[in-house]
This record gives sequence, structure tokens and C-alpha cells, in this order.
Amino acid sequence: MTYTQVSYAVHERIATITLDRAESRNGFTVVMADELAAAFGAAEADADVRAIVLAANGKDFCVGMDLAAGGLADVEQPDWMEPATRVTRPMYASTKPVIAAIQGAAAGVGVTMTLPADYRLATLDARFGFVFARRGLYPEGGSTWFLPRIVGLGRAMDWMVSGRIFGAQEALTAGLVHSLHEPAELLPRAYDLAREIVTQCAPVSVAVIRQALLRMGGVDSPEAAFQLDSKLIAGCAQSPDAVEGIVSFLQRRPPEFTLNTPRDLPPFLPWLEPPGQEPPWPGPQ
Repeated sequence: MTYTQVSYAVHERIATITLDRAESRNGFTVVMADELAAAFGAAEADADVRAIVLAANGKDFCVGMDLAAGGLADVEQPDWMEPATRVTRPMYASTKPVIAAIQGAAAGVGVTMTLPADYRLATLDARFGFVFARRGLYPEGGSTWFLPRIVGLGRAMDWMVSGRIFGAQEALTAGLVHSLHEPAELLPRAYDLAREIVTQCAPVSVAVIRQALLRMGGVDSPEAAFQLDSKLIAGCAQSPDAVEGIVSFLQRRPPEFTLNTPRDLPPFLPWLEPPGQEPPWPGPQ
């Protein structure tokens, strides 16, 4: 795909997806949404990619929807999907961990698009705002599902109902972001984290763990987790990654995991069942 509003690159098994409309403060557009979706799809399909960094050029991560870039088309079509969901759905379903590096302003879709990420790193001067109520709009990208699970219902209610802007320290205290950095250190720290995952962690294990954490939180008892854990642990006896993990630890050397995603995912994962046969797992399929 030819990208015009984002850039996509892979280096050292890390895919970098970068918002690239710095002249418009990375205002979100339908074109950007579709290009982001394509980029996440490319990273998912590439067996060599083991982590994804979501970044942005310029002083701001994304100031929200760019209303001057044109309206929404084809909204009457039965399969129409709002633009933010086009990004957050594949991010949620990703088998590769996602690290969002956020600088400056992240408002509206500029923050909701990052909620399915596994990590959100931010600059000390970052500012956030779920500003929908102040614009007569509604939250998008499944954010009313993600945000309470990250920061709790009370904090999510405060931020979304008031629509107020808040700073990086409040975001850190609430758990919205994982760490704060000087602007020059933001991307280096994001890549340090990505490289640690790439070099030290088995990609299939990471994929199963991130999806299980996302999906198990909504079931009404641990029974589903008990059943899944039994199948997963039983499979470790035949897993070359499990053998490599133990042997490399005993030999005090970096592991060389050979299984990749999505090719080598355990076929019995409940969220991989054919349509119509899924257990009642929470969240989008």
C-alpha cells in the first residue's frame, strides 16, 4: 500500500507506524484511519514483526478529528464502520504487542486510538482530553469499553463526562500511561521496551497472554481461564519455545524462539473458533 498520511517501516523486528500530518498537528482523517488499519494489518501478517511502535511526527501526537479534511462518506451503508474503530479493532486483535509513544496533545481520537495498546509512554508535557461531551459528540473506537478497564469506572466517568483536558502526571497516576519522559527520550525509551520484548519474550506466548488478559476480564468466573490454562500448559511439553526458554535460561544466554504469530498460535484458542461457535468472550471478535 502507498501511505500518504502515515508511514510504515520495519527494523530489528519492530514495526513503526507513524502519524505523518505534522502540519495539521496530526489531525485524524478517514484516509489516516484506513492507512493505520492497513499498517496494522501489514504488521500482523509479517511473521518477522514481533512488536509495534505507534508514534507521531511533530510536536503533537494527534489533536483529534480534522473537521476541515472532509466529512464522513457512505454512513448509510450497512457495513459502515466509524473511522476510529477501523484502527482500534485491529489493534485490539493484534498478536503483536503495541507501544504508543505520545507527545504533546492527544485529544479525542488522538487518545482513544491508543487505548488498545499494551503500553502508552508519554512526554512530560503531554496533554489528554476525552473532549466529546464539550463538542456535542460521542466517544468512539470502543473507548467506553477500554477506558474503564484501564483506569476504573470513576476516573473514566470523570474524564469523559466533563471532557476536561488533563496533564501527563494525572494520566500517569491514573494508569492511563505507563511512564513519562523528556521529549528527546520518548522514542528511544519506546524502542528500548520494544527491543526487550523482541529479544527476551516468545512471540506466541506474548500473543496468547495479551489476548487472554483482554478477554478474561469480562467472564463471570475463573472457570474459562482454568480450562484454557490446562490446555496451554499441556501443550508446553511439545512446544519448542518452551524447551528453548528453559534451556537458554540454564545456559545463561539469550533465547532464540522459533515460533511466530499468527501462524503458530494454538488452534484451540476460544477466540479463534469459527463464527457462530465462539464462547461468550467479551470484546469485539
